[in-house]
Amino acid sequence: MKITYFGHSAFLINSGKKILIDPFLSGNPKCKIKPSDVKADIILVTHGHEDHLGDTVEIAKNTGAKVIAIHEIQQFLLKQGINAIGMNIGGSINVDGIKIRMVPAIHSSSFKNGYMGHSAGFVIHLNDGVIYHAGDTGLFGDMKLIRELYNPDIAMLPIGDVYTMGVKEAAKAVEFLNPKIVIPMHYGTFPVLTGTPEEFKKLVKNVDVLVFEIGETKEVNL
Repeated sequence: MKITYFGHSAFLINSGKKILIDPFLSGNPKCKIKPSDVKADIILVTHGHEDHLGDTVEIAKNTGAKVIAIHEIQQFLLKQGINAIGMNIGGSINVDGIKIRMVPAIHSSSFKNGYMGHSAGFVIHLNDGVIYHAGDTGLFGDMKLIRELYNPDIAMLPIGDVYTMGVKEAAKAVEFLNPKIVIPMHYGTFPVLTGTPEEFKKLVKNVDVLVFEIGETKEVNL
């Protein structure tokens, strides 16, 4: 598979279908990619904060992508004319032959027009491997259950601190999840997000830490 990092928590996974996660592009001061330059078949939204919902509406309208989100966000997106599919924590759906599970995240969630919902993470089951995108979250013990039930090969984890886990907690999450590869995210976008990949790598043992430059694409073989 090929993975592109757009900064913050935004990734494009290309494994036959193009899966875009949390496309916060135009508001990201570190990201130079325009929403109009991004192609997607499926968009996953972990929660309603603007730095995650981001450019979902524009990209979905440009590409016709299906948007997967928690029920309350789906209801908001439907009113924008978006092809949105709702689900909730603990459930799974099959979209274009790809199984997508919504799992817990410990974080707040609210956005425009009073829509709330809850923060979540996603487990994506691909032919090339299983990816866990944690969304915005603190550390929680049930990450051990995500490992036990779904055995993710790749974990995308926030490390920035203040609004999510910091590097110490994220390193413990790696222990809980035991993936083959961990990709740090949600750091450096704004000065308050002080966790760094360098600090994180020092704390992670026996798991490959894959660090991306913003806009970089890497081919990942498991």
